[in-house]
Amino acid sequence: MENEGRRHAAEQGQAVAWVESPLQLLCVVEAHHAGLLGAVTTVVPRAGLPALRLTRRELERLGLPEGLEFAEPAERVPRPGRVWAVGDAFSGRVQLALVTALPGRTVLVDDGLATIRLLELLVARRPLLRARGTPGLGRKVLAAAAGFRLRTRRPTVFTALPVPTGLAEAVEGTGARLVRHDFAWLRAQPADRPPPERTVVLGTSLVRNGLIHRDRYLRWLERIDEPVAYFPHRREDPGDLDRVRRIAGLTVYDAGAPAEMTLRDLRPDQRVLSLPSTAVTSLRVLLSARGVRVETVDVPEDWWTASAAPSLRSHLQLFAHEPHQPHTHDPGKVAP
Repeated sequence: MENEGRRHAAEQGQAVAWVESPLQLLCVVEAHHAGLLGAVTTVVPRAGLPALRLTRRELERLGLPEGLEFAEPAERVPRPGRVWAVGDAFSGRVQLALVTALPGRTVLVDDGLATIRLLELLVARRPLLRARGTPGLGRKVLAAAAGFRLRTRRPTVFTALPVPTGLAEAVEGTGARLVRHDFAWLRAQPADRPPPERTVVLGTSLVRNGLIHRDRYLRWLERIDEPVAYFPHRREDPGDLDRVRRIAGLTVYDAGAPAEMTLRDLRPDQRVLSLPSTAVTSLRVLLSARGVRVETVDVPEDWWTASAAPSLRSHLQLFAHEPHQPHTHDPGKVAP
């Protein structure tokens, strides 16, 4: 795919990418490197997001792929180019652009597990609405129109997620193109020294989103009986992080950049623990060849709040474990 993409990159003209999260930004870089976008790709970050600014700084420090450039952050989605790359097709800004503009070839890059929900909705011909929330009539109408427009555009979906075979076939049956990647550009970049602690824990947004109980999560962290390197989720509550910092033996690393960038050079004797998240899957892609274990923490029933509907819990657990590992980690029994 990569060689084919590069042969045709010059024919595709200029691409415009709109990004609203660090993972979207990293995946746009990967898509450009793979030749899926164009000879020149202009990336427009959404304004007012510190995590995007930090990720951009780290990417520029590594050295951007040839032909990729940043525009100034903006509040509005830029006018689509001949090739238009976006990550969050559930975003009201993106949906409005889909309905009111005439983008050229559309490329959807990863935006976490929401990518899988998007594919399911495209196949089912349903409005593009998030799993959580109570949209009004106007929002539902926009989501339905955006879904219709996106399906007619037959987009390319660029993902590192292991899309289930049945879903992948159904997506391609709609005329969309599904392209997998394994962070080839990122893996080729030099990495900083990993943290000294053997165990790395990824922070979670589930507490701030009201899906799991705060005290149960913090008690689990306190019970990990060894030094821990803690990498916060970008949406963790500052008050919660203050409590995490007070846990003995735990060091918080405020990296800011995505875990895929920060932890890509872990040693084989290290391991990663995480509640269900997209980072679990992408880190497995990056670290499996290095012999690093990336272990998912199963969320016990009494951790969930009333806001976590059974369907949402099931969706979050979608890629919790590797196919050959029916169970990976019990939060009540932290392995030595």
